[in-house]
Amino acid sequence: MRVIAIIPARYASTRFPAKPLAVLGRKCIIEWVYDAAKRYFDRVVVATDDRRIAEAVEAFGGEWVMTSEEHRCGTERCAEAVERIGGQYDIVVNIQGDEPFINAEQLEALVAAIEREDVDIATLATPIDSSEALHNPNVVKVVMTPDGRALYFSRSPIPHLRGYNADEWHTRHRYYQHVGIYAFRRATLGEVVRLAPTPLESAESLEQLRWMERGYTIGVGITDHRSIGIDTPEDLAAAHRMLGLGD
Repeated sequence: MRVIAIIPARYASTRFPAKPLAVLGRKCIIEWVYDAAKRYFDRVVVATDDRRIAEAVEAFGGEWVMTSEEHRCGTERCAEAVERIGGQYDIVVNIQGDEPFINAEQLEALVAAIEREDVDIATLATPIDSSEALHNPNVVKVVMTPDGRALYFSRSPIPHLRGYNADEWHTRHRYYQHVGIYAFRRATLGEVVRLAPTPLESAESLEQLRWMERGYTIGVGITDHRSIGIDTPEDLAAAHRMLGLGD
């Protein structure tokens, strides 16, 4: 199967404006993500809505495509990008532009999940090992079948572990945290961006629930690698510390 990786990168982030251009070490965040994806995929394209991001990508030798400012999410931006790029691609991988430490092991697990004939979309999950993460609504949890098909995504701890103190749930049951990277069959990507919002999606503010409510099957690959997403300036400072660069 022919695979293309798309990195959606918008300029006007509410919590961290100009985030893709923020500098981490000697490179901007979008270059970190691009380099990581390029180690695994033959073709990687940044889909942006801003000339400044396009110029930065061009400066480090990357490929980019301009997309609409009206998109509500990275999935919509990826769908437009693939249509503009053209080509006979079977699989579209959506790598978030704020994941500078994504690695080959994660990408390999994602591709293996989407290659299954019984799934339409693939994503990743990693084990949760702390009560803090389990009960944090910003950490999205996923439950799945034994063979790796998603049953539900939630901001709440699921399942509820009856008979135990909530602080020890993570030691009594294997919980999984969703890792927000996706692979789509190309036809599926074109379909899901046309779907109207659904009740479960609105309740949890999780777009993958829209796809599941409409009957799409999501395969889940398991990874032990815990990448650090850059959502805020505080996250960027933490990434600097992780690399031994201070704040």
